[in-house]
Amino acid sequence: MKFQLLPSTFDENGRASARQHLACFVIDDLIAFDAGSLAISTTSAQKKQIRDVVISHAHLDHIAGLPLYIDDLFATIKRPIQIHATAEVIEILERDIFNWSIYPRFSELRNDHGVVLEYRPFEIEQDFLVKHLKVKAVKVNHKVPSVGFIVSDEKAVFALTNDTAEMDRFWEVVNEEKNLTAILVECAFPNELNTLACNSHHLTPSVLQKELAKLKTNCPIFVVNIKPMYFDQVSRQIKDLKIENLQVLEVGKVYEW
Repeated sequence: MKFQLLPSTFDENGRASARQHLACFVIDDLIAFDAGSLAISTTSAQKKQIRDVVISHAHLDHIAGLPLYIDDLFATIKRPIQIHATAEVIEILERDIFNWSIYPRFSELRNDHGVVLEYRPFEIEQDFLVKHLKVKAVKVNHKVPSVGFIVSDEKAVFALTNDTAEMDRFWEVVNEEKNLTAILVECAFPNELNTLACNSHHLTPSVLQKELAKLKTNCPIFVVNIKPMYFDQVSRQIKDLKIENLQVLEVGKVYEW
């Protein structure tokens, strides 16, 4: 399984940086989990292949690239873009994004090949298939309806929290997995902004440390979704925890599991 967090932040010379404004994870150049930078950072090969997008929740940094991605490919789409999400998130997308006022309602439009967008609702803690992947969504603790995922193919299994504060059920489900390859966990703010993190339902390094104490599996753990303004600060505090196998995921790097 190939895994990549797409770049979404660029320096003054236009080069992709280690910071992350938007969330979009691509699996095997074929499936996207969230769509923050889906339109701006996918390669031409990925654009030809990615027709399945799994959405964790409807906050802008996780969906910003979705309308533009469909728009860019509209005329050439032969297999409809499949948006996999909970019924609640689908309702938000149709009401607040694809509503003709913000952007066209692509679910009502067709190109020369047919339908361009289809919704595929999934149920919490029920396995569903996305191409060659088996996926299970688990509720997490965020300000809006949001889920993390357990994702597997025939060789690897990883868990992705997405945005969350303290939680229990996600770790219970993770602990049921016997052969986890990796865990990706958010840590948005530094310890000094603990009140903001609590109010917005995010983690800090000190709270993350307490969360990881709930984990009974020993595997690589990667930190994602660090707010870009605090990247250096959070990265330093993560390192200071001295937790074995814990590191910050590198933006743009292709991991093979």
